[in-house]
Amino acid sequence: MFAVIAAGRLVQTDGNRIDASKVVFSLANLAKVNHIVVFMTGQEAFPQGVGGSVYLSWADQNQGWQLIGHITNEKPSAIFKISGLKHNKNGGCGECHAFSKVSSTYNAEKPHHAQVGISAEPLMEIANQTPTETTSVTHANTFQEFVTTMCTGLFNYSSSFSSTPEQIVIRVQESGNMQAATQTQFVPLSVLEEWFKKFQSKLSRDIYFWRK
Repeated sequence: MFAVIAAGRLVQTDGNRIDASKVVFSLANLAKVNHIVVFMTGQEAFPQGVGGSVYLSWADQNQGWQLIGHITNEKPSAIFKISGLKHNKNGGCGECHAFSKVSSTYNAEKPHHAQVGISAEPLMEIANQTPTETTSVTHANTFQEFVTTMCTGLFNYSSSFSSTPEQIVIRVQESGNMQAATQTQFVPLSVLEEWFKKFQSKLSRDIYFWRK
């Protein structure tokens, strides 16, 4: 039902089910790994009203599990930046989550090994959870980067066809087809440039503004 990817590696589907609602994956040698991906394989969905909270525990830090985010049927995958979690001294969460009573594998000789736990929990509870502060769920940043790159590409591509009014007149005269020229619609580059600036401004304030 679940799988995990450490950036730059093959998919891991060897999770160990420790009870009816919890699965644990062991990840080795994460010294140079900054991101992990947790996702549903599509073989089975969560029951209605249920999602999966995602936790992480470092092998050499006897601090328990850190809540790093969640996945659901509506959002079946998530990318987590874990580089900031390694030295997080406030990651333990006492009795405040489903993995609080689950023993993590503590081994001081494996400083870059970790475990990722997934716990099936009611969506109402997941909505009220607060992931560890140093956790960065990067799907939003990735989306913003994608949109910005796409719009920049559109602007640059359109700009490559730009012409001055004088150049347009010369081309029309050289073509000798005045009827076709008068039927062609032209959009000033300044219009596209103004749209691009407004789009960037809206995106910087709220990356989900397009939903409204």
